[in-house]
Amino acid sequence: MNKRFLKRTTQLPQDILEQMHMIDVLKSKWTSGAKLDPQILGQLKKSVLVTSTGASTRIEGARFSDEDVEKLMRGISIQKFRDRDAQEVKGYYELLANVFENYQSIPFSESTIKFFHKELLKYAEKDTPHRGEYKKKENKVHMINEAGESIGVLFDTTPAYLTSKEMQELVEWTQVSLTEKSTHPLLVVANFIIEFLNIHSFEDGNGRLSRVLTNLLLLQQGYAYIPYVSHEKLVEDRKPEYYLALRQSQQTFKTENETIAPWAKFFFATLLEQSRRAVELLSREQTDKLLSKQQQLIWRYFEGVSEATPLEIANSTGVPRPTINQALTKLLKLRRIERFGVGRGTRYRKT
Repeated sequence: MNKRFLKRTTQLPQDILEQMHMIDVLKSKWTSGAKLDPQILGQLKKSVLVTSTGASTRIEGARFSDEDVEKLMRGISIQKFRDRDAQEVKGYYELLANVFENYQSIPFSESTIKFFHKELLKYAEKDTPHRGEYKKKENKVHMINEAGESIGVLFDTTPAYLTSKEMQELVEWTQVSLTEKSTHPLLVVANFIIEFLNIHSFEDGNGRLSRVLTNLLLLQQGYAYIPYVSHEKLVEDRKPEYYLALRQSQQTFKTENETIAPWAKFFFATLLEQSRRAVELLSREQTDKLLSKQQQLIWRYFEGVSEATPLEIANSTGVPRPTINQALTKLLKLRRIERFGVGRGTRYRKT
């Protein structure tokens, strides 16, 4: 077992350990309460495929909106984008869909990683010479702005001649650690992703591939809600923090004070938010089963506002006041909303 990787994943600050604990608590809530309608789960998965594809490719500089991704995957030609952007979007969408559907039967190995890279770039004509092959020339990690332009080099990567050796060590440590459960799986995944990005083993596509592998590894470790809340979108929303966390950890690599703490803190904060949103899906579904259609309409209304009066709800939804009062009473009993103020100043908000 690689001692460097083991050292990185020990002696972490208490707040990181607490993040991991909370993620696992929410994982248990999802596992014990996951009784969502299969049709709803299917719709969520389709939506997340679009959102995740758009977000992951935008992090790397593509400009496709989620709506553009959806149109492209329906076969609608979008002339305003470069062919390369469209090719990358299509490759990511199809690869992630494969992971969501078949993760249980996909072995985690170097050959799988290379196959994923080939699939990720299978439509990208420019990448034909190096698809599925480790890099043969040096590359650097650039920070990309919203215009798709480099605004600086984050760090130098593993030399090409050492890439195969370091990937073999990384994958073997990850396989053994996950099999033997000698290290918490979240720490194993966090270490794999940051080291994979540090090696930067392919000429292109490393960032996108790292996020596909994140989905695969988390699903294989029992985090079953992954296809229903987009991990990629949460990363995109915090892109400057993402780059900073990578840089702060990777600068310590191959020194006496190696640590993945800055990266782990960011990575687990993202997973914790993903977990919370997944559990909220269960709460919403359970609430819907107890409400009439008009009452559901009022419950949905609260999801888009910070607070409201019964009159504001009536004006916005067109639901009669008696039905609104019944729904508010029921939602209060279910502890989905709370009341504050008195008399005409009484208002309600989502808990």
